[in-house]
Amino acid sequence: MRVMIAAASAALGAMLHSGPVTAQIGAAPETLQFQSLDGTILVGYLFRLQGQRDRSPAVVLMHGRAGAYSSLARGRYDAATLTQRHKFWGQYWASQGYAALMVDGFGPRGYPTGFPRFSYQDRPDAVNEVTVRPLDAYGALRYLRTRADIDGQKIALMGWSNGGSATIAAMSDVVLAANGFRPGEGFRGGLSFYPACGLHNRFDRRYIPHAPIQVFAGEADEEVSATRCERFARASQMQGGAINIAIYPGATHSFDDPGARRQSNPANFSATQASISGATEFLRAVFAN
Repeated sequence: MRVMIAAASAALGAMLHSGPVTAQIGAAPETLQFQSLDGTILVGYLFRLQGQRDRSPAVVLMHGRAGAYSSLARGRYDAATLTQRHKFWGQYWASQGYAALMVDGFGPRGYPTGFPRFSYQDRPDAVNEVTVRPLDAYGALRYLRTRADIDGQKIALMGWSNGGSATIAAMSDVVLAANGFRPGEGFRGGLSFYPACGLHNRFDRRYIPHAPIQVFAGEADEEVSATRCERFARASQMQGGAINIAIYPGATHSFDDPGARRQSNPANFSATQASISGATEFLRAVFAN
């Protein structure tokens, strides 16, 4: 584990000081298309180690409200203009021997640049994180299970912010069943980074995830409430739900963004390192079962 954390720290440092660490991982991610459960043809970017031949576990990645691409994309929306955070995590999971599928759920629906802060009430229902984006997650799950290079029984889900909320919604046992999956046929686990846990009040009375979830949140988050997520997790635990939350003192929203603006905050840097370690341990555990 110390070697893994050291590798992650080196990768993050390389991104902070010299850009994405593509040389360590190899070729750019594979660009592909697959169908969401609502019929939308989505774009995905699959990160894998070059030359890897065995069937690997996989992680489906769900972007936040700003979309999959950098604010500097200037109309070019492809693998080259993914955000630093998405590139980092895709490359990091590849370095651990996992495939990582970054799902663009906004671009194919006409919103490649995503949405600004505090625009929640104005966002179209076509990208609803409770009713629509979980369909994208399950579309990605079904797609990955068609690939001979993926271990279809070892696929997890990971999301940030709005995508973190979509991850929590998708992991619900009720949502699993509503989309035609039986118990044991869903994701092996879920990683949710600084989600909003209101979830349109869909799960106020009951929330049981179909597999374990680990939430990572910042105590000083300026966009969503870590306290509300803590209450949500505790309520689910009291009902028997396997959901845990780590709240990092002083950390803000998007604390794991590799950009200098976020990482210059010592609390964010510390939270990033801790969450890399925690996420790595979580996936090792859920894929081992």
